[in-house]
Amino acid sequence: MRDDLTFVERVHRDLRDVRWPEPQEIRARARRRSRRTAVAATVVLTLAGVSAFVVTGNRGESAPPPVAASAAPTAPARGEIALESLLQPADLAQPARMQLSESGLTEPVLVEHMLGRCRESQGMAAGWPTSHWSRSQTLLRDRPVDRNPRDVLLRQDVYRVAPEAAASFFADLDRLVAPCAEWRSFARYDLEGATGTAEVTHRWAVVQRGFAGDGAALLRYSESEPRDRETGRALGVEPASTSTAVVRVGDLISVLSLAEDGTEPELRRLAELAARRMCVAANPPC
Repeated sequence: MRDDLTFVERVHRDLRDVRWPEPQEIRARARRRSRRTAVAATVVLTLAGVSAFVVTGNRGESAPPPVAASAAPTAPARGEIALESLLQPADLAQPARMQLSESGLTEPVLVEHMLGRCRESQGMAAGWPTSHWSRSQTLLRDRPVDRNPRDVLLRQDVYRVAPEAAASFFADLDRLVAPCAEWRSFARYDLEGATGTAEVTHRWAVVQRGFAGDGAALLRYSESEPRDRETGRALGVEPASTSTAVVRVGDLISVLSLAEDGTEPELRRLAELAARRMCVAANPPC
């Protein structure tokens, strides 16, 4: 759910609030695992090169007899992920309602879009494992007025993966993050009549582990204030800082992110609740 123009989206968000896109567009972005909301505004930023500013696979017809220990793993006993295994509006601290829920097949277990971009810019694969099944949802503030991007309270993706991928996921996450502990990106900008090349330093770190389910991690992202690469002049865009919780129960992995005003303690609390709800759909069951 994420387009490449993340920096443009964040600049736009700071300058103007707009209405949500049409439902068809929201669903299309959901399939791409977007983690931030796109907003329209007047600033145009042209990205160049590697530039990005942040801010039920079918089960087998029949099970073959075991012929060797190295035989390819089969799909798990439980398939599509039930809606009741996701967080519910009542779990949130603020009144909420469900905006959309969508299931998918063979989706990458996308923890953080820009982390994949960082790795690709260094000639490495993004590295996300592929799921058998997935389900995503967005919870909005319970308001009787027209929807607004700032109404998003929580985004959650739940993936069913092969048992061996589930068992190694958090060790693999550490390896994915390591090359991107600090990464610089560059982009051409056109801002209020001024043009040039902007520079931002992105940082990722796993800051807490093991607080929920069979395994959990809190991934924190931060960035420096965008500056002109030649002059060092700040471009007046507030740097971003976001946190993502990842929790595993059996063969299920859930990725959660909160609204901009969400806190890490609240994110951890929701991850613990998510782990309990995932029990109803996990292989093996809790």
